[in-house]
Amino acid sequence: MKKLAALLLLLGITTGSIACAATVTTTPERGYISVNTTANTEVAPDVAEISIAVETYDTKSMQKATKENKDISDKVYAELKSMINPANGDFIKTADFNATPLYTYSSNNKKSFDKYMVTNSIIVHTKSIDKVGTMIDKAIALGATNINNLTFSVSNYEKQCNDLLSIAAKKASTRVNILAKASNQTLAGIKSMDTSCSTNNASRVQYRFLAKNMAAMDSAAGSAEQSSVPIQGGLIKIYANLNASYFVK
Repeated sequence: MKKLAALLLLLGITTGSIACAATVTTTPERGYISVNTTANTEVAPDVAEISIAVETYDTKSMQKATKENKDISDKVYAELKSMINPANGDFIKTADFNATPLYTYSSNNKKSFDKYMVTNSIIVHTKSIDKVGTMIDKAIALGATNINNLTFSVSNYEKQCNDLLSIAAKKASTRVNILAKASNQTLAGIKSMDTSCSTNNASRVQYRFLAKNMAAMDSAAGSAEQSSVPIQGGLIKIYANLNASYFVK
């Protein structure tokens, strides 16, 4: 009997502890103030990326089109490599290589073989902004057929972003203190902070043309330096945005 009573007492204590653990307590919601601040700056780009393509065709042989493409591409690679500085982070790489047959379609939608096309796309990444125009001229003079894209950027983008976020944070601190004082509140710590950085689209230049369009500008390969394509990187605008919330009491 005594054992049964002890067991019941133990069960009662255990049950009680479970009930106690399940007790839900609530705390009043804390007030807060949210602010949004921005900062921006304009900087001159110091990095350029050029997308250069070599396209070759042959109506009878894929091998001939590929061989011609290789011969031209090798010359373009060699010339561009002599103009970049790998020690400064410059490099050249193959972005894409494609070999495919092309077809024409008649009015009744009948497909007929036209020719073979081979395309080699090359990316040049360089900090030698002043040489970009000459690089384009040299590539075209050696047989490159397309300049598909030219992009300017800033190598110290992360530092620029961090500096701007610091300015935005100081603005946020000033603004939230003014708002708290005006509403008779006292700041009680940071609730959250969301940050982001971005650039405008002026750094991206759509630059497309065929090599034959350069004939009037450069009738001979040796005159490329004298008639280099005028390239201006302009200015890149960098934006920083800060959304911050501060507890008040």
